[in-house]
Amino acid sequence: MRFTTRPTLQGTFGMVSSTHWLASQSAMAVLEDGGNAYDAAVAGAFVLHVVEPHLNGPAGEVPILLAPAGGGVRVLCGQGVAPAGASAAHYRALGLDLVPGTGPLAAAVPGAFDAWMLLLRDHGTKSLADVLKYAIGYADHGHAPVERVGETVRGVRTLFQTEWTSSAAVYLPGGRPPRPGELFRNPALAATWRRLLAETAGAAGREARIEAARQVWRRGFVAEALVRQARRPTKDTSGEHRTGTLTAADLASWSAHYEDPVTYDWNGWTLCKPGPWSQGPVFLQQLALLPPELPPYGSADYVHLLIEGCKLAMADREAWYGDAAEVPLAELLSAPYNDVRRRLAGPRASHELRPGSPGGRAPRLSAHAHTRAADPGDFDALGVGEPTVAEPTVADPATSPAPGEPEVAADGTTRGDTCHIDVVDRWGNMIAATPSGGWLQSNPVVPELGFPLGTRLQMAWLDEGLPGTLTPGRRPRTTLSPTLALRDGEPVLAFGTPGGDQQDQWQLHFFLAAVLRAPVRGGLDLQGAVDAPNWHNDSFPGSFYPRGMRPGAVTVESRTPPGVVAELRRRGHDVTVGDAWSEGRLCAVARDPRTGVLSAAANPRGMQGYAVGR
Repeated sequence: MRFTTRPTLQGTFGMVSSTHWLASQSAMAVLEDGGNAYDAAVAGAFVLHVVEPHLNGPAGEVPILLAPAGGGVRVLCGQGVAPAGASAAHYRALGLDLVPGTGPLAAAVPGAFDAWMLLLRDHGTKSLADVLKYAIGYADHGHAPVERVGETVRGVRTLFQTEWTSSAAVYLPGGRPPRPGELFRNPALAATWRRLLAETAGAAGREARIEAARQVWRRGFVAEALVRQARRPTKDTSGEHRTGTLTAADLASWSAHYEDPVTYDWNGWTLCKPGPWSQGPVFLQQLALLPPELPPYGSADYVHLLIEGCKLAMADREAWYGDAAEVPLAELLSAPYNDVRRRLAGPRASHELRPGSPGGRAPRLSAHAHTRAADPGDFDALGVGEPTVAEPTVADPATSPAPGEPEVAADGTTRGDTCHIDVVDRWGNMIAATPSGGWLQSNPVVPELGFPLGTRLQMAWLDEGLPGTLTPGRRPRTTLSPTLALRDGEPVLAFGTPGGDQQDQWQLHFFLAAVLRAPVRGGLDLQGAVDAPNWHNDSFPGSFYPRGMRPGAVTVESRTPPGVVAELRRRGHDVTVGDAWSEGRLCAVARDPRTGVLSAAANPRGMQGYAVGR
């Protein structure tokens, strides 16, 4: 009998999995009240803004994959673009070679709020007040925060007290960070949503009121406050006080929108991802690089194969992905291209960044990407990926250092992380979404609103002529990457994870674990796949300021068999052995089209993700 930290939930009414139990239960309450998966996801998402403010906020961004019952899969893009004044030339003229990791210069047009409103308007059934009441309640009356909220605030306490005083007003009540077991409130955020409801109350009908809320965000009091904040000189990671480029025109002219997913067929499955403005196709490229026969699951051969394939896919991400140029995606996913690339994954670990030449095109990387290999012990300075929670468990950390979760420096030079939510309802509607950005440590809280601007522009390059060059009106290439998987054209599985550059590594490992291992209770072993020992590598430029990389570095959980670790080291991998439960933060829901049975699982790492359902 297989043992896991929790059971894979099964039922027929509805399933929710998210990175926080309050968001999961709020979404489930919406299902119980007759709402569908999209109503539930919106309610859960706004609760995530309240209870995981160090991981996401209303002015951040979100890619959403949705599969309406009986319809095709769609991507709802909630990734805002670079403002009209945010050109690479403008930033270089300020003496910058990278977009700062914090502050208003890093702020794209906020995308999350509009995307959730568009989803609710077009696919939901509940009113705006119905879905916002849970977030308003927790912001107004309080919630018991998870430990990481207080830890994050403690890390930036000096910055808040001396520079970002509007953030101190919210996150240092009584002069101290939020504490677990004590109620923490954000009355300014509750007041923002109440005012939004009041100003849209006169609109006739559910959809009209939601559309009115979108206009208040883009042109009303919310927009006015966001622009005022962007114009305030703010200390950022450069050490300077700078103003941003966001204007009223930028906010008024941008809208979330729908687009087709990128898909790849593998062993009877069709995997659906957002386009190459995200890193989503990296997942598909890793599948395309797999040989017809895989080594035994979990063996050293298996882990080595996946690591080396990931390096090749990530190198292509660096050379080809972005919104500022045409991406040769058909060639990147084609069989001839991957037949050639697959041969590069040899028996030894590669320490090189090796992008391919799809269609004979010559790859081009940022000059910065060639110079960021540095002391592997200097993890906090490198900015590799988004924070992991790995801790060293080896006897000599100096010889096998674990990256750890980077401490939040007093100047705010940390990355934030991300959330995730999946929902499937009794009608067969399914959704996977990865909200992020607008973290409490990204920008000062907008005092009139109770939340900060985001910092997603830090993922764009200031070199000219790259697909990921900072370009007005174009999306910065994001790491956010939810997944939907179909079988015989029917949506079966929705999943995703926080973790920045690790997202499409951890998701591939989860997916293969779910489909390669024996079923449990007649269905996919979702919880077993979530719980399985996971790993990631950092052999490519990180997506977050200051864009570091660690060639050859691999971090594995200590539950990985010692023989596997030893063999990986023999093959030339620089292996860090982290904590037993440190790699991956997956959420997943599923529906068996044959039986209608729904299932769900959530990550036990971090002690806050939960699945609920019946």
